[in-house]
This record gives sequence, structure tokens and C-alpha cells, in this order.
Amino acid sequence: MISLDGVLQGPGSPTEDPSGGFKYGGWVAPYENDDSGKLMQRLMQPSDILLGGKTFAIWANYWPTHREFWPTINEVNKYVLSKKLKKNSRLVTGWNHSNVLRTIADIQKLKKSKGGNLQVWGSSKLVQSLLKNDLVDELWLLTYPLLLGKGKKLFGNNAMPTALRLVESIITPKGIIIAHYQKSGKVKTGTIGATA
Repeated sequence: MISLDGVLQGPGSPTEDPSGGFKYGGWVAPYENDDSGKLMQRLMQPSDILLGGKTFAIWANYWPTHREFWPTINEVNKYVLSKKLKKNSRLVTGWNHSNVLRTIADIQKLKKSKGGNLQVWGSSKLVQSLLKNDLVDELWLLTYPLLLGKGKKLFGNNAMPTALRLVESIITPKGIIIAHYQKSGKVKTGTIGATA
């Protein structure tokens, strides 16, 4: 979930992530409708989840007692990339199937192992590191029709250049552009108007 200017901070509620003085928490609520709700249910099918430390802390304090909206969240494997979080901390031991990873190499090893898809939700710094290290195979972007200015951004300046292919898209009545992209190879360049 991102704004037109790429902010992904605090989409769910005003208290979700006010760090850095972010004032617009809960910015997705006015745009909710059946189309976006159906897609969210589809994206929340059982899958292992990889999160950054801040998002993991928010989720580990919320999801264990809010199963009704995402029944499978507590049963899937959760991985958090953190150099500080202790493996025996209350956050990790208090949320079923939670595991701590320390390095990008740990994520590379996990990605090569047998298993299903590994989804990342939120986690701006983590996503930027994954893009920098060419560890993202596909993106689901829900782009909301608003500008938020300051806030945590999805994209930094260090993503590994790669071309993407649009495989599915939806525009909701409230203007959310939902786009599913998959990696399709190297970036190609050319000159506009040039003929072969």
C-alpha cells in the first residue's frame, strides 16, 4: 500500500507508526471497498512472511489477538530481519512460528530453500535492501490517490535495475490502482522516435 509519492508508513491506523512525526496514519481507510477487500483476502492466503524489525514489532503486538480478519497469520512462518531483536524475546516467543534472521545472506538462504512464497508487507527499509540485492521476484502495489509528503518510502535510490512485466491490474471505483508485476529481465533502453 503506497501513496502516489511512494509513502507506505502507517496505512492501517493513526497509531500504527507515528515515528518521525508522521501525522496521517490510517490513510487507506477512506478508500476501502469490496474490490480492494477481495484482493486483500486473496493476498492474505497462507504464505510465509518476512518483515523488518519495526513492522514485526507492530504486528507481533496486534495479530495474535486479532485472528478474525486474517485467520492464518498466526499459523504461518514469520521471519524478521533484525540485528538487535533477541531470539528469546517476548515478541518472538509470543507469536507462533516466529524466527529471527540476522543478515541478507540469511534471507538468500531462506529464498533458496524448499517452500512456498515468501511475502513482505510494509517494512520499507527491508524492501529497499531486498531490491538492492535483487531478491524480489514480484511486486503487488496498491497505489492510493493521495500525496502524503513526508514518511517512510517504498523505493530508495539503490534498487537493482530490472524490467518488470505487468501481469494483472485493477482500478477500484475509489481510484486505487492495484498492479501485480513480475521480474522480466534486464532494463532495455533506446531512443524515442528512432526507426530500425
